[in-house]
Amino acid sequence: MNKVLKELLSTALYILFILFVTYMVITYVGQRTLVEGTSMMNTLSDGDNLWVDKLSYRFKDPERFDIVVFPPRSDLSSHYIKRIIGLPGETIRIDEDGYIYINGEVLEESYGREVIREDMRGRAENDVVLGDDEYFVMGDNRNESLDSRFEIVGSIKRSELTGKGAFRIWPLNKWGKID
Repeated sequence: MNKVLKELLSTALYILFILFVTYMVITYVGQRTLVEGTSMMNTLSDGDNLWVDKLSYRFKDPERFDIVVFPPRSDLSSHYIKRIIGLPGETIRIDEDGYIYINGEVLEESYGREVIREDMRGRAENDVVLGDDEYFVMGDNRNESLDSRFEIVGSIKRSELTGKGAFRIWPLNKWGKID
C-alpha cells in the first residue's frame, strides 16, 4: 500500500510540474494563435496557425513591419493579427490617392498590394500622431482590414501587444517564418 501511495504522489507531482511548465511557456514564452479572416492576405490565410513569440518584446522594441498579435479592446478573449506601420512619435496619414505617409514621406513597402480606397482611409485621412508608446497597425489586405485606421481599434499601446508572429506552424506546406 505504501508503495502505491508513493507512486501516486510521484505521478501527481509530475503532472503538476508539467502543468506548471506549460502555463509558464504559454504565459511568458509563446503560444499558438489561429488566423481567422482575410485581413492579412496574402501573407497569412484564414485557418493558418502561428506561433506567437511573447518573449522578444521583453528585450527589444517592436519594429516597423513586424506582425503583431493583440486583443481587441471590445473582446479580450480573441486576438487581432496585424502589421506595424507606424512607430511611437510618428505621424501617419493616408492621402486621397491611397498612399501611406510617415512623417510626411511616402512609406516604401510591399505588403499592402492594393490601393487603399477612399472609404478605407478612416481616421488616417487626417494626421494621426502616435504617442510615446503607441503603434499604428494595418492588415496587409488593406481594403478588408479593421485596424488602426478606425476608432474601434485605434492606436495600439505597447502594453496591449501579446507578442510577435514568429512563424507559421500549420498548414505544413506553408510552414516557416513569416514576413
